[in-house]
Amino acid sequence: MDASSLPNFPGISGRIALVTGASRGIGYATALALTRAGAHIVAVARTVGGLEELDDAVRAEGGAATLVPLDLDDFEGIARLALALSERYQRLDILIGNAGLLGPVSPLGHVDPKEFEQMMRINVTANLQLIRCMDPLLRIAPAGRVVFLSSGAAHNARAYVGPYSISKAALEMLARTYAAETVTTRVRVNLINPGATRTRMRAQFMPGEDPMTLPLPDRVADAIVRLCLPSFEETGRLYDVPSAQFLDFPAPA
Repeated sequence: MDASSLPNFPGISGRIALVTGASRGIGYATALALTRAGAHIVAVARTVGGLEELDDAVRAEGGAATLVPLDLDDFEGIARLALALSERYQRLDILIGNAGLLGPVSPLGHVDPKEFEQMMRINVTANLQLIRCMDPLLRIAPAGRVVFLSSGAAHNARAYVGPYSISKAALEMLARTYAAETVTTRVRVNLINPGATRTRMRAQFMPGEDPMTLPLPDRVADAIVRLCLPSFEETGRLYDVPSAQFLDFPAPA
């Protein structure tokens, strides 16, 4: 099923949407796209200045955001956020796991274990903590929707980007396992591969590339929002933005 065939964002209005890494790039664009669709944004990021810029943009769209300056390395902070959301909203409708680190770009034999562990902590374990803490709130929601940002690197073994590829492969299995565990509930869990996009991480990985040749994050944000629609009932799928199609995984059991 092509995500572009879905209706134009019905049912998002009034939803509570948590977006990690919301201060720039794909997270920023997704927060704005969800705002335009009528959601209230819970924006999580380390950079206070970026969150304030997002807040201004959300207000300019007539929306509202709750700003959460939080390093996802702070697992207790994630737990406190879940408690605050429970007390304030009694549910969470949408969770976008966007934040991530590129990690060391070098031969595996030269990778510092501490750098590897920190990248895995943010790219994988922090998302596990989000699942652990937000799962009860997502199950309460009328149509809980979860989208994690993956990468083509999870399926393409390339020299010198092994750590990042390993983390995204692990994230995909994490998401697919969660999809299998929630298949009989109202929660739907999916992944998205943004492809080459004009972001800071892409510039770090490909410093000689002309960013003006790359699509803006808005294209990815639009696809993410469509996976968050209550009418989108599939789960455990990976949507590939460059090809505009879903890649095949075994159905969640």
